[in-house]
Amino acid sequence: MLACRRLSLLIFFVIISWFPLTLLGQEQSGPIKVTGRVASQTGEMLQGVSVMEAGTSHGVLTDERGAYAITVSGENAQLEFSYVGYESKTLPVPRRGILDVALDEIVALGDEVVVVGFGTQRKASVVGAISTVTPQQLQLTPNRSLSNNLAGMVPGIIAVQRSGDPWSNNSDFWIRGVSTFGGNSRPLVLIDGVERSLNDIDPEEIESFSVLKDAAASAVYGVRGANGVIMINTKRGKIGPPKVSFRYEGAQTKPVKIPDYVGAVKYIELMNDIFRDAGRDPMISEEILQKYRDQSDPDLYPDVNWWKVLSKDHASSHRANLNLSGGNAFLRYALELGYFTEDGIIKRDTEQEWNSSIKVTRYNVRSNVDLNITPTTIVRVNIGGYLQTRNAPPGSAGETDFGLFYQASRIPPYIHPPQYSTGEIPRINFRENPWAWATQRGYERWGINQLQSTTAIEQDFKWITPGLKAKLTFAFDKFSGNSVIRSKTPDYYIPASARDAEGNLILTIGSHGQEFLGYSTGSQWGDQSIYLEGMVSYGRVFNSMHDINTMLMYNQRNYDRGDLLPYRNQGIAGRFSYTFDRRYIAEFNFGYNGSENFEKGKRFGFFPAVAAGWIISEEKFMESLRNVISNLKIRGSWGTAGNSILGQNIWDRRFAYISTIADFGYYRWGVDNDIYRLGRAEGDVGVSDLTWETVAKKNIGFELGLFHGAINFNIDFFKENRRDIFMQRNNVPGSAGFIRTIFANYGKVENQGVDMSLNVEKHFGNDWTVTAMGNYTYARNKRTEIDEPVALLGTYRSATGTPVGQLFGLIAEGLFTEDDFDTNGDLKTGIPQPIFSENVRPGDIKYRDLNGDGLISALDRFISLLLIFLE
Repeated sequence: MLACRRLSLLIFFVIISWFPLTLLGQEQSGPIKVTGRVASQTGEMLQGVSVMEAGTSHGVLTDERGAYAITVSGENAQLEFSYVGYESKTLPVPRRGILDVALDEIVALGDEVVVVGFGTQRKASVVGAISTVTPQQLQLTPNRSLSNNLAGMVPGIIAVQRSGDPWSNNSDFWIRGVSTFGGNSRPLVLIDGVERSLNDIDPEEIESFSVLKDAAASAVYGVRGANGVIMINTKRGKIGPPKVSFRYEGAQTKPVKIPDYVGAVKYIELMNDIFRDAGRDPMISEEILQKYRDQSDPDLYPDVNWWKVLSKDHASSHRANLNLSGGNAFLRYALELGYFTEDGIIKRDTEQEWNSSIKVTRYNVRSNVDLNITPTTIVRVNIGGYLQTRNAPPGSAGETDFGLFYQASRIPPYIHPPQYSTGEIPRINFRENPWAWATQRGYERWGINQLQSTTAIEQDFKWITPGLKAKLTFAFDKFSGNSVIRSKTPDYYIPASARDAEGNLILTIGSHGQEFLGYSTGSQWGDQSIYLEGMVSYGRVFNSMHDINTMLMYNQRNYDRGDLLPYRNQGIAGRFSYTFDRRYIAEFNFGYNGSENFEKGKRFGFFPAVAAGWIISEEKFMESLRNVISNLKIRGSWGTAGNSILGQNIWDRRFAYISTIADFGYYRWGVDNDIYRLGRAEGDVGVSDLTWETVAKKNIGFELGLFHGAINFNIDFFKENRRDIFMQRNNVPGSAGFIRTIFANYGKVENQGVDMSLNVEKHFGNDWTVTAMGNYTYARNKRTEIDEPVALLGTYRSATGTPVGQLFGLIAEGLFTEDDFDTNGDLKTGIPQPIFSENVRPGDIKYRDLNGDGLISALDRFISLLLIFLE
């Protein structure tokens, strides 16, 4: 009975589906009524669009909901859609009589939209230092982490990749260099307007990428904008039929430089020379050394290149992306699915059933949906995230590769082989067998996952006044991670030194291990954040002369990573921009916000910025040159911003304005001092006037566009003065009685430089485009106040006036020779004596005695940068 019902339902649906098709297949004659709606690509319903039957004077206009209804002569008719500021379209009449249309806005040169803080602006009206990068440029290199694609791609960004582990190879990056030695120098990263990490976002998800560098661009972020801002917007759907795209790429990577090992024979020969030079017998006799040369018994006389034992020649990565987008005037969607996998260069033991090699796999997903619930109301829902796993030998993530090669560097090539030919694994005391460390101890699997969700409601109040809009945004992010360890310890043997009468290795067990892999769970961690934003904006052009763009917003964020209390910040921000006759631009920005890390009454700060620009190419005296000089603009800005990133402690002090109590030795009494109690004392001294770092930024920029945008050149000169850097005081004497060094907002840094970019684009028809780009960034900082002892200021040992992170050291003048020693082997009179070593011999490094005391000591430490001026 149930089967019959299913069959009848199937026949019913087939009839329903077939019936309209049969009608559509019939010839229709006579007038046809066509209805539909007309909208922009962003889903805004367009009122007053002209809908005309082609070749006739018959037409209608769309109403306030973008709707129209028109009766045409027949099925072969075509409709023409035209609207001021949009490209016209001519489309055939559909047989169903329903035709929704999306018009493309006409974008003139300089009218392109640029993403700025909390909104967008016309490119021509931007007076802040903002660099944009196309998503295609971020896909030129095959990396798991997007941060590794920034170096050389964005003017103003300096990036350094410090690890080759696919799991932890994120780059450190800075906007216009490092301008602080405090707790945080990283820029603020916003994805769809919410503070997030860019390391694990797939480049295929990105619609726009902007870098806000000066105060005019970043002042609206207040205490979070001192280090610059990176803004990423993800792809959104556009009106049109479904579009499906698939992308795959594979890559092979290999180290560009590896250590050059000398081998067992050369190593032993060098050690024998050192022993003879010290008056001792050779470390290894010539007879035994010959066995290392001829490799007659590799078990007893090995010659091991541990790098080749541990690593492969190359590693591979694979990336695949599937994109689906489309929509209509009511609903638009964009779905991106991504897969990425990368292998490390650490080898595995194929004889083991489990795989201990390093491998990272990531799955990305992002779904953005825009829904027009009314002609003036849009709801945007973004859901994205990733699942990522890492397989590696047991050990801390990010330290495994370092640990392996560190162990390999500690084992000379002649000590023992990775494994004896009979299967036993050798190991010496207090060292590890690097091969066994990498392949015989099991594996550890790490897993992390991130969920990012954003919901926004945008309301157009054009019935009150055109250009007035409001937006409410709510975002919730959740991150979690865990690890599972399957490990064991193999049996280790003391390295063999001989064979018995039957030719077998004489082996002694060093430590017993276990036969099977164990199971345990490692650490588990996570965090979550809640973000709320409300914004009102107004943008309008009056009489084609006065372009006004304003914004006022409120936001707050609650970030909880499992500490006793969540981290919070909140504030307001605003912007007013005015452009007169497309030539003269003035802009004012401000941020007023703060953090709970500071004392009540001192938690909020005001950060203003002003900017101005002159578009010279729009002047009348430039009209004759516009075919050559399409854009010529000068702009400048000044403003302040703060540095107090949410979710960070200041020098590991959560509320540094509060004094703490610390353990301080023991109080003892009694006849034999055998009675005692734990002592307490003031620990960290509270900083009553604790505040954030503040930076004053100046910027002068110049833009030149030639041949209608075919060539674009930008250059910016900048200077930043950072003050109130939270640091340990160095000039407080011990007699003050503090058991811990006190802190204060005391440090100062000056940073200045230039960044520039050149982009050339040549179109060959509609199908071919050749693009060339180049950029240059130079930034130089110096610490102008670090609270050094007065006795050091102005001397060669002073660090004041040197770059952040400057290294100190001794000046090498060459090597000691035999002429530097007397017949007793002592240094001759007048040659400074190093105190770092009891015995100095020919071939040792000779250092300069800067203070002239006849000794080479810590008092001769010197900043290498100043050597240029002394030589």
